[in-house]
Amino acid sequence: MEEKRALLTVSFGTAAEEARQEEIGGVEEALRRRVPELPFARAYTSPTIRRILANRGIAVPSLEEALEEQRAAGIGRLYVLTTHLLPGYEYDAIAAAAEQFRPRFSDLRLSRPLLGDTDMVRALAQVVLDRWPEQPGRTIVLVGHGTAHPGNLVYPALQGMFRLAGREDVLVGTVEGWPGLEDLLPALRRRGTERVLLVPLLLTAGTHVREDLAGEEPDSWKSSLERAGYPVEVVLQGLGRLPQVQELYVRRLEQLLEP
Repeated sequence: MEEKRALLTVSFGTAAEEARQEEIGGVEEALRRRVPELPFARAYTSPTIRRILANRGIAVPSLEEALEEQRAAGIGRLYVLTTHLLPGYEYDAIAAAAEQFRPRFSDLRLSRPLLGDTDMVRALAQVVLDRWPEQPGRTIVLVGHGTAHPGNLVYPALQGMFRLAGREDVLVGTVEGWPGLEDLLPALRRRGTERVLLVPLLLTAGTHVREDLAGEEPDSWKSSLERAGYPVEVVLQGLGRLPQVQELYVRRLEQLLEP
């Protein structure tokens, strides 16, 4: 009798319904198209997001609950694909949970985060370069979450990719890590920037995008850059909506499926 297999995606989650459907959902749908023969399940790691969704009548399990459900369903070989971008604290917790449950499956495989190796950092850099060509006077500022975890090194690594490609018009910053907005302002001035395009370096356009980047509050990135004299446009979509990024996640899945 053939062993039962399944695919489980694990995301941080978002309470923004459009982002949940189009960005996380877009990635999930691309993965499901790649392995239509496998049963599919999802988990969200954020307790706050799960609670908000539960109040709307939408039940999404935690990773541990989802792993219990898969084992109870008789799954022997489980492919766990994380949509997290960075190898940070969230991913460390996912890896710890997977390790705890691994003895209960004949084969439990966990993907790396999207930007968990050099090849994928290069691939995402190319997606950005293709999506937003250089324009005179414009500086593109990619804004990620940021973290105190060593995984924050992904951001300067990505910046290095843009410089090697000769794209001095692309800068990388973070909301909660390094470099922050204050670190980027001198680079904007040196470039003679005339206008700024803020692009979320995030899977979903949730709270960080709508408040920290595009919000009308004085401390948002948009407000701060406008005070510095720059007209600002904000992309109100997460990376998960881009088909090219969805295909990068499919590549991660294909790595899991290798014998």
